[in-house]
Amino acid sequence: MFLQIIQGKAADPGLLMAQGEVWNAELRPGATGYLGSTNGITDDGTAVTIVRFESAEAARANSARPEQSRWWASTEPGYAGDVVFHDCEQVDTMMGGGSDDAGFVQVMHGRAVDPAKLREVGKAMESSLQQMRPDVLGGVVGWHGDRRFTQVMYFRSEAEARAGEASASASPEMADWGQMMDGPVEFLDLRRPMFS
Repeated sequence: MFLQIIQGKAADPGLLMAQGEVWNAELRPGATGYLGSTNGITDDGTAVTIVRFESAEAARANSARPEQSRWWASTEPGYAGDVVFHDCEQVDTMMGGGSDDAGFVQVMHGRAVDPAKLREVGKAMESSLQQMRPDVLGGVVGWHGDRRFTQVMYFRSEAEARAGEASASASPEMADWGQMMDGPVEFLDLRRPMFS
C-alpha cells in the first residue's frame, strides 16, 4: 500500500468539500489502483486528506493524468498558503486498517527514536490494543522518511475515543510508546470525517 497525506489551512472549506465530490464522481473511475481516502477539517481549519493507493506507481500515474492536474488547479485555491504532501511507501496497518464506519478520526504526526523498534512494538501491541481499546476500529501508519510518521486512527465516536484514551493512558504499553517518540506528537482531530 502507498499513502499520501495532504495537509494545509483551509481558506474555503466549502470549495474543498465540493471538489472532493467532483473528484469522487468524475476522476475516481479512472484512478487505477486507488483504494480510498479519509478527509476532514480540524476545529482550527487544518484540512487533512489521507489517500491510499495500491502502490507508489499507481499514485504517480494518477498524478500524471491531465484531468488530475486540472482538478488540482481548481482545488488549490481552497487552501490558504502552502499545502504539504507526504508520500509514504512504507505503510503499516492496525486491525485491518482504516474504517469508513468511523465517527471520529485522529491524525498524529511524530518522529520515532527508532522506527524499526516502534513498528515492532506496534505489531506486538495489536492484539492487546483490541482488548484494551474496543473503541478503536483500526488504523494506518505511513512513514515519510527521516524517522517521521503519520498515524491515522479510526474510532466509533469521539466520546468513546476519549474514554478509551483516559482508561489506557496509565498502561505500560502507552508509557513505552511515549518513550519511543523523539519530540512532541502533533494531534489533529477530524470530528466530521468523510470517506471515499
